[in-house]
Amino acid sequence: MTAAREVDVLVVGAGPAGLAAAARLAAAGAGRVEVLDRERQPGGTPRHCAHGGYGTLLRPLTGPAYARLLVTAAGRAGATVRPGVTALDWAGPLSLHTVGPGGPETLTARAVVLATGAHERPRAARLVPGTRPAGVHTTGELQRAVHLHGQHVGTRAVIVGAEDVSYAAAGTVRAAGATVVAMLTEHARPQTAAARAADTRLRHGVPLLTHTTVAELLGHGRLSGVRVRHRDGRTAVLPCDTVVFTGDFVPDHELARRAGLSIDPGTRGPAVDGALRTSRPGVFAAGSLLHPAESAATAARDGAHAAAAVLDHLTGTGTRTHMGTGTGTETGRPPAVPLTVAPPLRWIAPNRVTPADRLPYVLRTATELTRPVLYVVQNGRVLHRERLRGALPNRTLCLPADWTRRVDPGAGPVRVTVSPDR
Repeated sequence: MTAAREVDVLVVGAGPAGLAAAARLAAAGAGRVEVLDRERQPGGTPRHCAHGGYGTLLRPLTGPAYARLLVTAAGRAGATVRPGVTALDWAGPLSLHTVGPGGPETLTARAVVLATGAHERPRAARLVPGTRPAGVHTTGELQRAVHLHGQHVGTRAVIVGAEDVSYAAAGTVRAAGATVVAMLTEHARPQTAAARAADTRLRHGVPLLTHTTVAELLGHGRLSGVRVRHRDGRTAVLPCDTVVFTGDFVPDHELARRAGLSIDPGTRGPAVDGALRTSRPGVFAAGSLLHPAESAATAARDGAHAAAAVLDHLTGTGTRTHMGTGTGTETGRPPAVPLTVAPPLRWIAPNRVTPADRLPYVLRTATELTRPVLYVVQNGRVLHRERLRGALPNRTLCLPADWTRRVDPGAGPVRVTVSPDR
């Protein structure tokens, strides 16, 4: 028999976004705040990121220490964190079927926050041909194996990708006692800080192969090598027993899709406005579910921002319904209009906008841009113009929200474009 309970706010996902939202809500007196996570330990991705770079400049932390800090903060604020509990499907507009150590349960809330995160696409989803040997990982799988379970991952590894997460994967390989044979990227240069790329190349002796892709995986039983293809058509075999596919994140949006929420075609996560409201009244979304995959600090900022909107929803002092698409049904707030991007930009989040929005936007480009000019335009009217120093694929661009007050809710979609410097 399935038990049924009611809570005030149900948060799905105990990573930085979900835990930050829960802590803020519980501290503000939102009532019973409950956080579910299918993993046995809460904390999200930082749990198995043993490197530094978390916390603040005054209080730098490793990933596990940062995860513990977030879990502790949510618990002290009064939120209930329940690891090992999976949200299976929706039982109603604000109800979810779940299963955990105590058996099946149906939870109904006054508001739901989706913070289910993102994952890297594995080898199969990238359509990489070849055999199916052991030794093929994503960064997340590699970090779990090494940092959570102390497993051996091989002796010679190839890292596919050259962005921040790729260099973190290279560090994990070295921590496991293996050698990084090479890193490779389809782009012209690495998509990380120049100092980090130089340190890996010079101090650790890791060559970077640019304009290079994986053509085939080789080996039976265990990986024996990776065949790579260069831009000019030449191929070569890199002998290795481990390959790590990094980056290429996609949101864990199964619950969002099963709810019938509007999905943004660029991010492939739920479409949200600047208050992080989805298309269903009372359902909010935050973190890497919306923009895979930003930093833990960005995810936590999203969670805190969503908490403020949830409080407005619960008290009735702000928006009572969803983000809207021109219906004008929201109390004291004009309806949101779509916010889109033009190539070579890939996506922007949030991707709906109202004049009251203040959350900074994050966006990505598909190609390298040198000193581009960024324009925000609505119906031929320029709302914002900004010259950027440059932009690289897989690196975040930030757009302030100080132009949103000039949005006309009745003038149609807002579009973000880039053009060469003039």
